[in-house]
Amino acid sequence: MLSVSNLSVQFGKRVLFDEVNTKFVVGNCYGIIGANGAGKSTFLKILSGEIEPTSGGVHLEPGKRMSVLSQNHYAFDEVEVLNAVMMGNKELFDIKKEMDAIYAKEDFSEEDGIKAGELGVEFEEMGGWNAESDAATLLSNLGIKEDQHYTLMAELDGKAKVRVLLAQALFGNPDVLIMDEPTNDLDFETIGWLEHFLANYDNTVIVVSHDRHFLDAVCTHISDIDYAKINHYSGNYSFWYESSQLAAKQRAQQNKKAEDKKKELEEFIRRFSANVAKSKQATSRKKMIEKLNVDDIKPSSRRYPAIIFDREREAGDQILNVEGLSLANEEEVFFNDISFNLNKGDKVALISKNSRAVTAFYEVLNGHANADNGKFQWGVTTTQSYLPLDNSNFFVDASMNLVDWLRQYAKTEEEREEVYLRGFLGKMIFSGEEALKMCNVLSGGEKVRCMLSRMMMKRANVLMLDEPTNHLDLESIQAFNNSLSNFKGTVLFTTHDHEFAHTVANRIIEITPNGVIDRYSTFDEYLGDSKVKELRKKMYS
Repeated sequence: MLSVSNLSVQFGKRVLFDEVNTKFVVGNCYGIIGANGAGKSTFLKILSGEIEPTSGGVHLEPGKRMSVLSQNHYAFDEVEVLNAVMMGNKELFDIKKEMDAIYAKEDFSEEDGIKAGELGVEFEEMGGWNAESDAATLLSNLGIKEDQHYTLMAELDGKAKVRVLLAQALFGNPDVLIMDEPTNDLDFETIGWLEHFLANYDNTVIVVSHDRHFLDAVCTHISDIDYAKINHYSGNYSFWYESSQLAAKQRAQQNKKAEDKKKELEEFIRRFSANVAKSKQATSRKKMIEKLNVDDIKPSSRRYPAIIFDREREAGDQILNVEGLSLANEEEVFFNDISFNLNKGDKVALISKNSRAVTAFYEVLNGHANADNGKFQWGVTTTQSYLPLDNSNFFVDASMNLVDWLRQYAKTEEEREEVYLRGFLGKMIFSGEEALKMCNVLSGGEKVRCMLSRMMMKRANVLMLDEPTNHLDLESIQAFNNSLSNFKGTVLFTTHDHEFAHTVANRIIEITPNGVIDRYSTFDEYLGDSKVKELRKKMYS
């Protein structure tokens, strides 16, 4: 279907890909993974023809159609929403335009009638007469209401545009579907719909995503970019991660016999394969993990940051009491009459259909904004540490390197020593000269890792995290997830990462314009609870 031959990509002295040869087969979904800077997005652009490789090439089987999720949110601003979706199948849309132009002629001739008839046959063979209804169905499934289908794209906000562009990519059953971060700006319900759609998709899908739950739900293969090569592994992301960790552990055990290693890997494969909920191989077309060759499992070169939250002291039983908090502005109600008690050891996923409401709530709890009504009180034995959604104000000093930046948050003379600070930064993958980077030139992911370093140095017993996985790579997200699962204190967090929410939270609090929904449950249990679904409809109405 789609093959890559002797592909090499080099930028200056840096070799991104070196003589890559691989194939993407019909019926499989490939999750492209790799460390930051490994070339995931670049590889997708090469597959789609947006970027030319240094050498080698990409071959799509003749007669097959490729569709790519557009990253340009302004490219279709002058186009009606429904037409923007149908433009995903360029050949079909061009035929439709030509037919419309012919039928719009005032001097419609016999020759025009013959041409229109020929085009109509071709249009019918492509399913064109159902195109508008198919496009409308996609839009509705992705949360774009019917009254927006005939508005211009320019009239939509950024999040709605993302959904329309996703519908455009999915439209017309493309033979090869390429998507870079398709879950960005989608809510959990829409992501769930997309997971179901792709898990049952019969053609080839190639996707880059930092959403592990999404990769687990849709992928039949993980395509790992490592050492300038691309290797395919059967199974989803969780299987790849655990198998690569096992392989790395075995490599470190130099004295372990080869036969013992093989038995351990085989047992791992059997155990993982039997766990249907974990492997999530949703349809019959997905290959069984049992077929994986033990020799195919290789340790990864990935570096995982050492994210470890310790507490300076254990908190007492009184953590946080919230009574009747309300906040609104001229445009909207953020929250109204919010009341709850946060208990010791709670790990709360704080969610809302309005992300601005959650951020506003955190700002109130941290004293950065005032509520209109109500009050809150922290327990006297609590210490709080906060990761805000916007961290830009922490990195404005152009004269400060990372060592000096982190020194601001040291509590003791030992912590102020450069050796200590460099060691701390090294654990967060700022080794050597990277620790001397100026703090105003950091990437989004580097800034978050710095903010996490700051939080770890505080050793608080209550953590508040507003979208903590934003900008992080899969390795950092995995390490962060593991750390919060093991943390003995109390956590209040908001995330669009399904796996993060499900594996960390033991309580869900949803902020609505009409109060809160509060349940002790896992995230998946909360989403699947029929009573909660009915209550959510009522609270948002």
